[in-house]
Amino acid sequence: MGDPETLLRRLLDGGIAAVSPANVVSRSLPAPPAGRTVVVGGGKGAAAMARAVEDHWPDPLSGLVVTPYGHTVPCRHIEIIEAAHPVPDHNGVAAARRMLRVVRALSAEDLVLCLLSGGASSLLSLPAAGVGLEAKRAVTRSLLLSGATIAEINCVRKHLSAIKGGRLGAACAPARIVTLAISDVPGDDLSTIGSGPTVADPTTLADAISVLAGHGIEPPPAVAAALAEESNETPKPGDTGLAAGETFLIATPQTALEAAAKVARCSGVTPVILGDRIEGEARDVAKAHAAVARRIATSAQPVAAPAVVLSGGEVTVTVRGNGRGGPNLEFLLALAIALDGQPGVHALAVDTDGRDGTADAAGATVGPAVLSRAGDLHMDPRSHLARNDSYGFFASLGSLIVTGPTLTNVGDFRAIVVAAGK
Repeated sequence: MGDPETLLRRLLDGGIAAVSPANVVSRSLPAPPAGRTVVVGGGKGAAAMARAVEDHWPDPLSGLVVTPYGHTVPCRHIEIIEAAHPVPDHNGVAAARRMLRVVRALSAEDLVLCLLSGGASSLLSLPAAGVGLEAKRAVTRSLLLSGATIAEINCVRKHLSAIKGGRLGAACAPARIVTLAISDVPGDDLSTIGSGPTVADPTTLADAISVLAGHGIEPPPAVAAALAEESNETPKPGDTGLAAGETFLIATPQTALEAAAKVARCSGVTPVILGDRIEGEARDVAKAHAAVARRIATSAQPVAAPAVVLSGGEVTVTVRGNGRGGPNLEFLLALAIALDGQPGVHALAVDTDGRDGTADAAGATVGPAVLSRAGDLHMDPRSHLARNDSYGFFASLGSLIVTGPTLTNVGDFRAIVVAAGK
């Protein structure tokens, strides 16, 4: 098996490579149309996806995609616009407005190729009529701090938008539209990835109101008014305006997990995939994962060591403290506490886009000595967890994983290596 820390990084590298736009876009491209091809879209992988299209598409080609600051990849024909994530800014608004203008000028002989990856929800931000950007930013911040799931957050986003929730797809008519999507959402729901700008939306205005109420969020007056306005309802399944659209999942969380499992097998380690759609509070999910790792280590169930427990999805954090961190960092801190120095167990958890929450790290690693090392530095892990300061904890230990933008995004990636039993 070799060194567990080295194996963890190899598992991560294998998972990321399997969902890289350079490796997944070309095999899903449609045939060129009789007319023009216009590329649109957004997300953390959008620029890399655009470059992959250019590398495998005959000229002519044009369009624009939106990606977060620092995620640009040079393209020859497709314009790359940078905007803010996860809270939208004016660049995203301007880009979304231009995108709608471009697709509304097309004919039935033209093709719109929409490239979507995680992050598109905030990057393609054109508020609904009567909703100012600041009001939408305020609601977004509240949702991000509330512990709401990505499906809940995007339900609200869709109903406060003039481009998401199928509206971009409807604007493309009569042109044909093909969407290539890299999924970062549990269950790979097409209407949730990037808030589904090109697909029908099964959620309603009432659902959006319920999400806010359920998390105790009092919306600004303009937002409350917009959610009470029937004209802001999104196109629903069966809408004829979206009949010409096709959507293809080209990479998913499961893709990354299966690639990591292959790396594990080649290293003589038995993989156990818990699932690619795990949600919930990071600290609660950590306790469940710790229980699985302990069972392998102490009882050789469900498999004997050496083994690796793999999982994906999108865990959340309800922020109550004033520390800094992200869902994966909080997961790892809670995992270390739950494992309590269990011999032979090493773990890694990252956000596959390279940035965990608002932290500048993708995630971190832990080993059996993490609590004793923290004690040597007079750090109390439980105190750090209580104030949501997982970043400070792992930064002090030098255990952060800093990758920079990976230019893809399939949500969380967790690996727990159990090197030996008992």
